[in-house]
Amino acid sequence: MNGDRLAQKEIYRLYYKAMYATSLRILNDQAEAEDAMQESFLAAFLKLKTYRGEMNFGAWLKRIVINKSIDQLRTRKLRFEEFSDNTDITEDVKNNDLFEPDESMLKVQKIKEAIKLLPEGFRVVLSLALFEGYDHEEIAMILNISESTSRSQLTRAKRKLVEYLRNIKYESFG
Repeated sequence: MNGDRLAQKEIYRLYYKAMYATSLRILNDQAEAEDAMQESFLAAFLKLKTYRGEMNFGAWLKRIVINKSIDQLRTRKLRFEEFSDNTDITEDVKNNDLFEPDESMLKVQKIKEAIKLLPEGFRVVLSLALFEGYDHEEIAMILNISESTSRSQLTRAKRKLVEYLRNIKYESFG
């Protein structure tokens, strides 16, 4: 029994920073991210006997953290803009001219600040796609939205992020 607690403590020590960062990217609130992470570890420890080793432990735990974080967002009534499958987002992509890096390239902190400013739906899809590596089919399943909504949210999130970064660039360096 004491060995189980020591093992749980070691698992927590090994994974808490990465799991907290994942939850924080989704929730954008430190207290909520901490709560979701704690609930995730408790759930993982209770479900440990169901872990079959089909994926590495960190990936299994991250999936629990993401699900708990998404559940927490749902309590806030997270909303996504629904788009029909024939919504043409290719024009958005073509017109999304990313800023060209120059000698006054924005620091990572400025990018993090800009991501935090994104509306929740944009931020969550962007985080799941870019940071967590999920594809649109997986994001659609996790968030219970259509794949086209996932694609359009990501496209619009990138466009909004570029807009924020441009504004930060001009405010900081202009």
